[in-house]
Amino acid sequence: MLPILREINLVLRSYVFRPNINEFMRKLKNSELGRLDVEDFKKTEKVPLIVVLDNIRSLHNIGSVFRTSDAFLIEKIYLCGITAQPPHKEIHKTALGATESVDWEYFDTTMEAVKKLQMEGVHVMAIEQAENSTSLQDFNIAPSQKYAIIMGNEVKGVQQEVVSACDAVIEIPQYGTKHSLNIAVTAGVVIWDLFKKMRF
Repeated sequence: MLPILREINLVLRSYVFRPNINEFMRKLKNSELGRLDVEDFKKTEKVPLIVVLDNIRSLHNIGSVFRTSDAFLIEKIYLCGITAQPPHKEIHKTALGATESVDWEYFDTTMEAVKKLQMEGVHVMAIEQAENSTSLQDFNIAPSQKYAIIMGNEVKGVQQEVVSACDAVIEIPQYGTKHSLNIAVTAGVVIWDLFKKMRF
């Protein structure tokens, strides 16, 4: 068989034997998602992870972190410094009710939150670009250890005083021209990675 005919034959066969993709990729309805209500969420065992927001100025970023924390069963969020507190309509726009499901606590300063966590035996980590940081993919979870991750201000990042007080610094490796991610994106990347390591 000529090469061009062989190619046409292979293309035709792929169409003939291709399964109906619609049968395998139907979008699920909301009623099929197995969503918890707030009461059931509160009773569900949480991932041993606390998210600390260090002077986050964007209300939409705060709401997004609540929503991500709800999705991955995060134990609690600490709101520090200028970080706004629920209820707030701008937080609600992105949180979509997650401020009701995810527990949170406010601290005047991030250092207060760090000291409290460390006194309770929590391993506190800044998510930052710093000397002697550990790449996210190389960070290993210790069994039965509780962790806290600190997300910093949109402009200044995690305060140096806070970074210095942490038990470790975790860095998301980046390979482009910016080496800067939005807080909501950073939280999503780190929380998902740690969730996988803790649960799977």
